[in-house]
Amino acid sequence: MRIEIYTDGACSGNPGKGGYGILMRVPEKNYQKTFSKGFRKTTNNRMELLAVITALEKLKSTDNEIHIYTDSKYVADAINQNWISGWIKRGWKNVKNPDLWKKFIELYHKHTPKMHWIKGHAGHFENELCDKLAVAAAASDRLEIDTYFENLDNNSLF
Repeated sequence: MRIEIYTDGACSGNPGKGGYGILMRVPEKNYQKTFSKGFRKTTNNRMELLAVITALEKLKSTDNEIHIYTDSKYVADAINQNWISGWIKRGWKNVKNPDLWKKFIELYHKHTPKMHWIKGHAGHFENELCDKLAVAAAASDRLEIDTYFENLDNNSLF
């Protein structure tokens, strides 16, 4: 079965309040569902990557053909340009967001999704929907804590 995943991240300030939006679709079954979540202090790149991770975590089977559509060159190029192999070889040294990339690579090997880059803010319906979800999540009153980022941020002050 083919599963299409559209993702976007947003941040008000960078770092600042952030959020992600996800649309998951199974065209064969005419099924789709959206997800979003906001965080009180994070970065845009973290939200872009966390959206993909969260979507992959929601998959129940590894027997599907997964297609991920993102407007994040950071996320798409890490896979499509194979940056991630170098990061792994270097033991994640000098890589931003290693906590999320380690989660991602585990899920990537489990589901082997195909990564597609799409131009953001270009009238792509699914991308625009995910952007709206991400922005609304970041503006929400119920923001979660990006613990890794906030602890990293606090430690960098010393």
